[in-house]
Amino acid sequence: MKKHSARVAPLSACNSPVLTLTKVEGEDRPRDTVVGAPVDGQAAVAVAAGAEPSASSRRRRLPRCCVRVTAAQLQKALWGVVMVMCVCSSWAGSTQLAKLTFRHFDAPFTLTWFATSWNCLFFPLYYIGHVVKSPERQTPRQRFRECCRFFGDDGLTPKVFFTKVAPFGLLWILTNYLYLQALRKINTTDASALFCCNKAFVFLLSWIVLRDRFMGVRIVAAILAIAGIVMMTYADGFHSHSVIGITLVVTSASMSALYKVLFKMVLGSAKFGEAALFLTVVGGANFVFISFVPVILYFTHVEYFASLGDIPWAYLCGVAGLLFAFNILVNFGIAVTYPTLISLGIVLSVPVNALVDLYTCEIHFNTVRLIAVFIICLGFLMLLLPEDWDKCIIQLSTRLRKRDEPAEGSGEPGAATGLNWNRRGRTSMSTFAH
Repeated sequence: MKKHSARVAPLSACNSPVLTLTKVEGEDRPRDTVVGAPVDGQAAVAVAAGAEPSASSRRRRLPRCCVRVTAAQLQKALWGVVMVMCVCSSWAGSTQLAKLTFRHFDAPFTLTWFATSWNCLFFPLYYIGHVVKSPERQTPRQRFRECCRFFGDDGLTPKVFFTKVAPFGLLWILTNYLYLQALRKINTTDASALFCCNKAFVFLLSWIVLRDRFMGVRIVAAILAIAGIVMMTYADGFHSHSVIGITLVVTSASMSALYKVLFKMVLGSAKFGEAALFLTVVGGANFVFISFVPVILYFTHVEYFASLGDIPWAYLCGVAGLLFAFNILVNFGIAVTYPTLISLGIVLSVPVNALVDLYTCEIHFNTVRLIAVFIICLGFLMLLLPEDWDKCIIQLSTRLRKRDEPAEGSGEPGAATGLNWNRRGRTSMSTFAH
């Protein structure tokens, strides 16, 4: 039976490509049929026997060598297209709907508490999937006890909860609350673009705290992110609302990055069931221990509403549902596709939000703002590059040159060259919007 291991990253609007947050491990890799490989039996036999193929057959096969992929990789890529659309829709949709919700219900912390409480559904949904897919079915109690081993030999004790779970729950709530609070000050385009800077913060923290490998391209990406933040602030002329909103988003992105790095340092790795249980515990703890905060805010009229009937439940459930779907996709989507493709869905939400803001006339796209959004997104994309990207580029260019040269001797060149998007070097674990 295949065993999956996941790196949990519930906070992130993104599954970080710098610090690999979710990875399927122990997956058997059968020799799949190669898409684009020669299917001519006689030609294959001739090559195997050492006979030199004809010039025409060489011309037919050589171009295919550079794009050789397995059927499993093609399937993952197709799933990736679906995941990109779903991640982009859920993240952009939750941001836009949250902005709209504040016009009818100006209570960001209550919305944060309500949406986080939905995390209680993670483990029940995981168990349903376990019953449907796994040949070795366990009772809910057996599965719960097995997943509790993630917290130590004694399971989920009060000491473990307050030292290893509660701090991450607070970081989760801070990340969500600060992001929603920022949406009250600035438009969704700026907020979603600035939050993408959390990738750069993850790299900087993992480089300093986890002694991650130094990469010049990622340092450049981090510089671009910081420059984008400064330019975004300048775009609105350093008005108080703009500066406060940008500060809130950047702080939210920092909390997200801190969550990821500390999770790797303190808790390490988790299988999918353990990740689902962890998120469920975070949601349950939020419901039990943080419920008094919305009550205090209500009685102090900080987040006040006349009656329960005045609460726009459709908006609240919509935001919570979209955030819940987003967290499922970015944390467990690695089971069907590559983490890089999932990350692309996040950065694509920036132009989607820009189109919506442009249509609703809530934003003025001056030159400085456009440049700021562009360089932040560019830095995000640079952080998606694998550690051996430069070597792969050199090998690919060499192979392309050899293809154009006259053939010498026999032979198809070696294995296909391609960027290894799944490998993340030292930061990947053999082993979590937001």
